[in-house]
Amino acid sequence: MTAASNTADALVSPAVASVPSLKKRLRRAEMRKKLLYGALILPLAIFLLVAFVWPIASLLTRSVDNPEVHDNLPLTLRELKTWDGKDIPAAAAFAALANELESAKGSPAIAEIAKRLNREETGYRSLIMKTARKLPLEADTNIQSALIDIDARWGESDIWQAIRRSGGATTPFYLLAAIDRSIDSNGDIVTAPPEEAVYVNVLLRTFWMSMIVTGLCLVLGFPVAYLMAKLATRQSNMLMFFVVLPFWTSVLVRVAAWIILLQNEGLINKIMMAVGLTDSPLQLLFNSVGVYVAMVHILLPFMVLPLYSVMKGISPVYVRAAISLGCPPFKSFWKVYFPQTLPGIGAGALLVFIMCMGYYITPALLGSPQEQMVSYFIAFYTNQTINWGMAAALSAVLLGATLVLYMVYARYLGPTRVKMVKPR
Repeated sequence: MTAASNTADALVSPAVASVPSLKKRLRRAEMRKKLLYGALILPLAIFLLVAFVWPIASLLTRSVDNPEVHDNLPLTLRELKTWDGKDIPAAAAFAALANELESAKGSPAIAEIAKRLNREETGYRSLIMKTARKLPLEADTNIQSALIDIDARWGESDIWQAIRRSGGATTPFYLLAAIDRSIDSNGDIVTAPPEEAVYVNVLLRTFWMSMIVTGLCLVLGFPVAYLMAKLATRQSNMLMFFVVLPFWTSVLVRVAAWIILLQNEGLINKIMMAVGLTDSPLQLLFNSVGVYVAMVHILLPFMVLPLYSVMKGISPVYVRAAISLGCPPFKSFWKVYFPQTLPGIGAGALLVFIMCMGYYITPALLGSPQEQMVSYFIAFYTNQTINWGMAAALSAVLLGATLVLYMVYARYLGPTRVKMVKPR
């Protein structure tokens, strides 16, 4: 009996010992598969990192980057650290400022300092440039008195407070300005004056126009997608051709076509006058009418395609079963069919809304100043005033609003939240 058990143990022991090695081999095989899959998507990941993530991150850092005063007036800022902010600072601060402005004179640094301080208070640019032109001072001159003689504002605390406020390596100045807020002399966040508060209204206008365009695209796109889903394959493909046809034409060309159609002597006004709808041409350009018409035309395919893809996968059995059980046709559509299209509605609305929020060329060409959206001001600060801080801050606000919208969509209309109708 003992010999038999020893023989059995000897046979079982190698099998038991091989279990850990088998697990290790399986883990290695799984790891090799994961590395292979990772290697396949590595080029795409690198491309997205270089062409998408890095540029956006680099732009967003500009919204808090503040090198102008911090890098060019370090000695002045060091002297202002111990200043109480009430009276004018000590003579050492005047001397440090005079030396640093003299060093920056004739270089791009003096313009950067002047431009940055002018954003704190209009008029400080001329103050900096005027002072720099009068430098250097004579050796035996009282620097404090000399600067005040050049401009009396050096004898006030406001300019020194502005220098100290703008002296950090990073600043919330641009982000606060993007939502019509600023920091006062006491360091408190305050609302911008009414004549300077424009960005909140522009952001609200952007949201409002995007919601109207999204709603119009949904109202117009839902029947088109429904018809395409119900037609035979040949007719459906024909309609699909007309839906995707605008993708073959540049947006700028389509906008130019609408300018021709909507102008006072355009085809639309001529037709309305020919049939007696109006006696004189209607103003359809450079107002909200032209902007909404063009934007709906451009963005409508982005609503139709997600709706069609969802509707094509909905079985007609559910609606037929509801009607056969006595449910009226419209109620069957509303209670049975429509809930199953919610993922398509959510995807299409999200796509159209996000694209609409970033539109620039259409409102710029077809709208008046009252129809300009956030993207117009981003382009303005990027191309005309070269204020990268404000452009980046407005971009950050727009990106934040987009992310909030996406989270709302994922919370209420995401794939895991929408319940499909199931047969009982």
